Amino acid sequence: MAPKLRAMTYNSEELVRAHRSESSFLEQVAVRTSPKGHHCLALRLTSECFSLDPKEREFPKRSSMVMDDFHHYAIFSDNILAGAVVINSTIATSKDPKRIMFHVITDALSFPAMMMWFLTKPPSPATIQIESMDELKWLPVDFSSRFKQKGIRDPRYTSALNHLRFYLPEVFPSLSNVLLLDHDVVVQKDLSGLWQVDMKSKVNGALETCSSGNGYHRLDNLVNFSDPSIINKFDAKACIYAFGMNIFDLKEWRNKGLTAAYDKWFQAGKRRRVWKAGSLPLGQLVFYNQTVPLDHRWHVLGLGQNSNTGREEIERAAVIHYSGNLKPWLEISIPKYKEYWNRFLGYDNTYLQQCNIHK
Repeated sequence: MAPKLRAMTYNSEELVRAHRSESSFLEQVAVRTSPKGHHCLALRLTSECFSLDPKEREFPKRSSMVMDDFHHYAIFSDNILAGAVVINSTIATSKDPKRIMFHVITDALSFPAMMMWFLTKPPSPATIQIESMDELKWLPVDFSSRFKQKGIRDPRYTSALNHLRFYLPEVFPSLSNVLLLDHDVVVQKDLSGLWQVDMKSKVNGALETCSSGNGYHRLDNLVNFSDPSIINKFDAKACIYAFGMNIFDLKEWRNKGLTAAYDKWFQAGKRRRVWKAGSLPLGQLVFYNQTVPLDHRWHVLGLGQNSNTGREEIERAAVIHYSGNLKPWLEISIPKYKEYWNRFLGYDNTYLQQCNIHK
């Protein structure tokens, strides 16, 4: 009897493992595959953009526009609906949306569709500029392809737009400060207070992610501390800082040459295994000792995974972040978290209805 029970237990465990493996595989496929409706939307918008006269493809310019009068928000994205939700939610919750200027950087393929979306749905009363990454002529010729790694297809790790954040002072040479928002966030409260944060002569204002006893959010989980160039310069138990909502002092960034530091660590990682895939480990190295921790109410993480984040914590947060695989625009999203995202996407939009995009 005992051997039979052991065999049954073993078979049950194998079945559970198989289901978990299949579920994980399907999740990865969903992450890498754009929904059919998104393809439809991009094609329709692109087609209509190309049908416009060149003069009609321009956003209205404000008279006597002075850059320093604005709060500048940078969004690097190739996802039209994600970018729309970030912008809609920022405007809806701002105390003074006229002072907001959005800078959307996208890739050449997504540029016409992104332009057409915001031409038909301008983020009034805010100002918007949309630029293709290919128009940044100072970037290396191979920039878009240099992040492809053998065996890694996840766009979170191979996207050139994710790495473009390390060139913010070059992308915006005339700006002193900029707030970077990832396209998988929703803004729930006015963010103008971030421009009043005492940066203490540092570069990056960000959420500190580690908590007592949580080793996963320490630097040695992302960086190879057996490498001599790492072990003598960094603390293995230093806390990891989040990306997703970051306020940057671009003057200090330029003064401290942090773009050059990024280039150095990126090249080191190509020669040997210094850091794990993606831009997060590089960000920890580049902004090490150059980051000011923000109050946790500014930024809540984890809505793109099965976290235990409660409604009270979510609704108290200024920005909620769908970090993880279960993005709110995917079929695999978490319903109880998706409702916050849905609030800022008008599903009655003609394009969305034509492409069968719904809640």
